Amino acid sequence: MSANNLSPLRVAIIGAGQVADKVHASFYSARKEVQLVAVCDSNPQQAQAFAERYAIKHFFTDAQTLLRECRPDVVSVCSPNRFHYEHVMQALAAGCHVMCEKPPAMTPQEADNMRRAAHRAGKVLAYDFHHRFALDSQLLRQRMESGELGDVYVTNARALRRCGVPGWGVFTNKALQGGGPLIDIGIHMLDAALFVLGFPRVKRVTAHAYQKLGNRKNSGQFGYWDPSAYTVEDAVFATLEFANGGILRLETSFALNITPQSVMNVEFCGDKAGATLFPAHIYEDVDGELVTLLQREKADEKRHQRSMEAFLDAVQGKPAPIADADQGYLIQQLVAAIYQAAQTGMCVEL
Repeated sequence: MSANNLSPLRVAIIGAGQVADKVHASFYSARKEVQLVAVCDSNPQQAQAFAERYAIKHFFTDAQTLLRECRPDVVSVCSPNRFHYEHVMQALAAGCHVMCEKPPAMTPQEADNMRRAAHRAGKVLAYDFHHRFALDSQLLRQRMESGELGDVYVTNARALRRCGVPGWGVFTNKALQGGGPLIDIGIHMLDAALFVLGFPRVKRVTAHAYQKLGNRKNSGQFGYWDPSAYTVEDAVFATLEFANGGILRLETSFALNITPQSVMNVEFCGDKAGATLFPAHIYEDVDGELVTLLQREKADEKRHQRSMEAFLDAVQGKPAPIADADQGYLIQQLVAAIYQAAQTGMCVEL
């Protein structure tokens, strides 16, 4: 509820695309303590259709006008990546709490400015790194902290698709998206891995990026795209070296000639035991035989819901482990370092 604990929190959504529909609006519309009051999209027809679908009274094509006229308490930023910075900063300046889709921004400087603005305003700024909110992630983090895996010195994070170039939106447009699979799906497994590990300090990054398939093919698992307008990478392979001596290897792709259609998982190798994230599985070797120490039968599918719930709890002053502005800035720095290392062919020191 809002500050007087009587009226529902007034919520606005900026960007009326798929994630705004399937995640944000569907979550808010099921909560009694919030009221969806406005939606904004640069496409007026899309904004109007979204508003009608969720019985939202006001729709706009300009975020600043929405903020001025509707004065929401909470804003979800679901616009294309290029506009995250602008919309988050506007919402914070208007006194709103903000849930922003990933990535935080296009550059580390923007993410740092957003972080500082949230601290100055005393408002919650959270990012929807929803995989860390899976029960699997929470469980492995607890077991990691208890020392059950020992010294985890190798982590393998994979967000791979054989041919899963999104055929909608601006996912193949580097100017609007900021990049390809790294900024779209790889960033999720990177965040989940770092969350479980407890965010150890990264001291250097090396990486390679490739564009071999997306600019030649035009169809795949998620429909059709224009190969002549494909300006993002197909795949990125990066190694992060931690100050504690461990490494994290990240592999991510929109298109890569591999056997499985897709892989979204993280593997942790410790000196006492190993673990796989989805579903959570902890195991060790005993005389050449694999012995299971813990195993969930099925990975948690309510990750988006738990992410949104944590954000709403934080807005209402309840203890909640959100993906906050400081961690968003850190992730943005690592993404930028990976792209820089891939582009220059040089090791990036942090």
